[in-house]
Amino acid sequence: MGCVKPSYIKNFAKKLMSTYEGEFTTDFEMNKEKVSAYTNVQNKAIRNRIAGYITRILEQRATLRSEVESNV
Repeated sequence: MGCVKPSYIKNFAKKLMSTYEGEFTTDFEMNKEKVSAYTNVQNKAIRNRIAGYITRILEQRATLRSEVESNV
């Protein structure tokens, strides 16, 4: 069971993912650096939550892709 993220974290992360499509990976540390580079978020906790949510979404997408490919 995961924790519920506030909607502003989700919305901000989705906007970043759509604007900089293909720039983010499943590596949290790289995503953290890219969130810092692409935004002016001053708070480390907010930056980490955004990067963590992006990482989680991309990991879920990768898992879904591998499950679909194995069923085909």
